[in-house]
Amino acid sequence: MLAEVSALLAPLAAAIGYSSYKARQFEQTYPNIGELTDVGGYRMNAVHIERPEGADLPTLVFIHGASGNLLDQVVAFRAALEGRAEMLFVDRPGHGYSERGGPDNAVPSGQADAIARLMEKRGIEKAVIVGHSFGGAITAAFGLRHPDKTLGLLFLAPATHPWPGGIDWYYHVATAPVLGWLFNHAIVVPLGLSRLERGTRNVFHPNPRPADYIERTGPSLVLRPDAFYNNAADFKRLLAYVKEQSPLYAKITAPTVIITGDSDEIVWEHLHSRGLARDIAGSELITVRGVGHKPDYLATDVAVAAIEKIAGMPRDLQAIARRAEERLAAASRDRTLGAAPSLRPGALRGA
Repeated sequence: MLAEVSALLAPLAAAIGYSSYKARQFEQTYPNIGELTDVGGYRMNAVHIERPEGADLPTLVFIHGASGNLLDQVVAFRAALEGRAEMLFVDRPGHGYSERGGPDNAVPSGQADAIARLMEKRGIEKAVIVGHSFGGAITAAFGLRHPDKTLGLLFLAPATHPWPGGIDWYYHVATAPVLGWLFNHAIVVPLGLSRLERGTRNVFHPNPRPADYIERTGPSLVLRPDAFYNNAADFKRLLAYVKEQSPLYAKITAPTVIITGDSDEIVWEHLHSRGLARDIAGSELITVRGVGHKPDYLATDVAVAAIEKIAGMPRDLQAIARRAEERLAAASRDRTLGAAPSLRPGALRGA
């Protein structure tokens, strides 16, 4: 009997050991580039770019989506906005290198409150809040709960409204008692690594994923056991949360722009982005044809123009979106013909 038990436990122990080794390796490959700040019993991680001389834009706070970390938005926006604004790129509670904090941080409202406390600690009174995907739910919560700190809201392919269906099976397994711990510590790393290439390409579909996206943004950090559990816990609560909160979006008064692709198969634009445009009076919806779930990367120029418009600059966002479509179409033709692709300017099932 003892031999049989040992035969069963040995592979499990080996898998846990391998996962622990790989988790340390992920952190060595993608070390923390931010700074940890105590926000009341736990620490939030962020990259804070101080306000430069000659800045022409207000402070910007960037909130990443699910399965991600602050590097995703740093790579998308830092170079494009360098020298123009104070910027705060946040690791959401329990993601990247931020600690999870209490149970309130398992829902977008709690994470919005955590970001508001982080802003206070970093001396930021007001900002334009920029949220991608799952970060859109947090951005909406921020606008509702902290209007005094909100100069404007920019939603990028946001996940904000109820959707039919559910979530992927592994999020349920990851949050199950006992079995979830074993799954997160023994199975997630090899399973996740086997799906990483395909998964990141799917997030960009139907557009090409940047060749260096994995190398620069560290998506494997979510495969660490605690991070994966927190990500799954966020997903498990999101549908019930948006069912309760989305009727409140009409109370949002901050200047708001929503940018979405019409080919987003991750977060359906007809439910979420159009829903926000319907619910938030005076908001502007920009739909970029041919773009999937990553307008932050495919239409960075449109997002920057939206920030400028929120800041009070005259910008025809619809015209700028049409030019972005022309650029993307030209890049697609270049790839089809085998030529060098055009450069980007400045160069629910998942959320």
